Amino acid sequence: MCGAGPLPARMAAEARRQGWRVVAFAFDDAPGLGPSADRVIPSRVTELGAVLQALRAEDVGAVLLGGKFWFRDVLGARRADSTFAGMAERAGTLTDVRILDAIVQTLAEMEITLLDQRGFLGDGLAAAGCWSARAPTGEERADIEHGLSLAREAAEARIGQTVVLRRGAVAAVEALEGTTEAIRRGTALAGPGAVIVKAVAPSHDYRFDTPVVGPESLAAAADGRASVVAIEAGRVLVVDREASLRHADLVGMAFVGV
Repeated sequence: MCGAGPLPARMAAEARRQGWRVVAFAFDDAPGLGPSADRVIPSRVTELGAVLQALRAEDVGAVLLGGKFWFRDVLGARRADSTFAGMAERAGTLTDVRILDAIVQTLAEMEITLLDQRGFLGDGLAAAGCWSARAPTGEERADIEHGLSLAREAAEARIGQTVVLRRGAVAAVEALEGTTEAIRRGTALAGPGAVIVKAVAPSHDYRFDTPVVGPESLAAAADGRASVVAIEAGRVLVVDREASLRHADLVGMAFVGV
C-alpha cells in the first residue's frame, strides 16, 4: 500500500529480494515501483471498495504500508464509496489513529496480516552519532535534549513528531502539515540558529508508519538557517543520507542521531 515518496519503491525492492510476490497499490506518486512489483494498481483512499476487491482477486495474504498518506485528503473528501463511508463510520472520528484502527480491523476480517515495516528497510534506520562535518555546541545539545523530550511527548499524544526550538523556546510543533512544512514554519519564527528534533512515541507501531527524514527536510532546515537537525537514533529512517548530508555540510549545519 504505497503513499507518496521514495520509500515504497525501496520497501518493494527489499520485499522482492526476500522472495515475496509484490502487488503495489499506488495511492500517490511513488516513483520507481515498476521494477520491483508484479503489478501496480492505481488506488484512491476514498474508493476502498475497489481496493478490497483487488486484494481478494490477487489473493493477498499480507499488507505492507509505505510512504506518506495525507489524512488531510480524507478530511477534505467530498465523494467517497460506500466501503470508505462504512469504514469512516466504524472509525467514529477521522483522526489518523481511528482510521488506521478501522483499516486493521478490516484486514483482520479478510485474514490479511499487516506487516512491521522495519523488516523491509535494510540498514536505513539512523544510528547514534554525528554524521555532519560540524558537531553541535554545548548550548545546542541542551536544546536537543529538551527537544527530544518534547518531540516524544508530542508523538505520544498523536500530534506530530518534530519540534523546532531555539534557546529553550519552542517555535513550532509538527501537526497535520508534516515534517518539512513544520521546519519551514518553525525556522521562520525562530530565526537563524534553530534546533530541529524529530523523535518517536514510545508506543509507536511500525506497522503503520516509519518516521522519515530526507533531503527535502534537510534543505528546508538549511534554507531556514537552522543550526542542528537531530533525530532519534534507531527509530527514524534517513532517506538518501548522502544528499541529506550535503545539505547540512553546505551551510555548516549539524546533523546527528541521538
